[in-house]
Amino acid sequence: MRTQKESGLLKFEGKNFLIPFILITSCFALWGFANDITNPMVKAFSKIFRMSVTQGALTQVAFYGGYFAMAIPAALFIRRFSYKGGILVGLGLYAAGAFMFIAARSSGSYFPFLVAYFILTCGLSFLETSANPYILAMGDPATATRRLNLAQSFNPIGSLCGMFVAMFFIQARLNPMSTADRALLPDAEFVAMRQSDLSILIAPYVAIGAVIVAIFLLILLVPMPRVKEENSHSVAQSIRTLLGIKRYREGVLAQFFYVGAQIMCWTFIIQYGTRVFMERGMSEIDAEVLSQRYNIAAMAIFCISRFICTFLMRYVSPGKLLHYFALAGIAFTLGVIFLPGVAGLYCLVAVSACMSLMFPTIYGIALDGLGDDAKFGAAGLIMAILGGSVLPPLQAMIIDQGTFLGMRAENISFILPLLCFVIIAVYGYRVFTRKI
Repeated sequence: MRTQKESGLLKFEGKNFLIPFILITSCFALWGFANDITNPMVKAFSKIFRMSVTQGALTQVAFYGGYFAMAIPAALFIRRFSYKGGILVGLGLYAAGAFMFIAARSSGSYFPFLVAYFILTCGLSFLETSANPYILAMGDPATATRRLNLAQSFNPIGSLCGMFVAMFFIQARLNPMSTADRALLPDAEFVAMRQSDLSILIAPYVAIGAVIVAIFLLILLVPMPRVKEENSHSVAQSIRTLLGIKRYREGVLAQFFYVGAQIMCWTFIIQYGTRVFMERGMSEIDAEVLSQRYNIAAMAIFCISRFICTFLMRYVSPGKLLHYFALAGIAFTLGVIFLPGVAGLYCLVAVSACMSLMFPTIYGIALDGLGDDAKFGAAGLIMAILGGSVLPPLQAMIIDQGTFLGMRAENISFILPLLCFVIIAVYGYRVFTRKI
């Protein structure tokens, strides 16, 4: 029986990448934690600061805006120095952003939290721009996409931890007073409640900041082999080359819509579930807690499905698998829109199984065979994470309408993820039929 090393996943041309693979894969879990402790904060900030869902969704704008802003600087840094250097800068910014939550809490206003999220995700942009192509380079190019899927399988483990912390250490400990009742409080009482809730909210971010510092020191001190990093092309040449490759251009577009779909499905499952359970007579706080459990179930399914997809890629081409899973995502999203009550919520949970392989598979397909140009190619794909900043506020605007086109706004808002999955299905089809 062939081991992973023998199959070329972690050993190639005499180099053993096992230790670097383990260390860098730990970063995948770290940014998964940041992503999925943050998604429920849209609802939390809306309540704490007495804002609309649309205003709360600015959290996602700041969070994913940092990815977009720092991707090109990260690629230039990696080109000048190394993947390891990029990872260390990313971890440093991640920790700095997390510790800025202390100052944000002291200010008592919303804007400093947006700044802290932006700095934190500038670090995540460095991390992802560095770690994804580094994993692709750790072994046989023929198994690169499968190797990246394996590394990305640990991302949802971090996400599960983030959701668990959000549910049990933030949401369950916030003051249970409903949003409507908070709006009636005198200003002095509201300020005291807000500061108490903010103290609860920032504690996990400060704790993860300390963990990041420890990981930073570990990666700094442990030697890791360098992969071949010849910069044979100028920046302008790399950009021209990338823009001339249909598979890459369409991959960036598909990644933009995938990240948008993922964040919409995971952010607004709370609003969707809360409405479903409140219609059954639950209080708002109980409905939110139960909805978060469904969110955790969705992430667990996502995690399991990603390991399964990594195995399936031994037998099915990445493009074909991407196409079929996107079609399944379309079917489940139609259920979210049109099925009533808990049935629609079950479909929303099931969508996560379909999304599990999409990010690393699109990433691997788009960068396949790019060589040195993969550094800037990676930056473009990380910039596509901007979809997580652009699309959720549009969905939030629909949700704030209450009803839309004669349907409940929470349901009809999922037409946006539906359109995203259509675009991804088309990309997968064009890849496996060799049209691009």
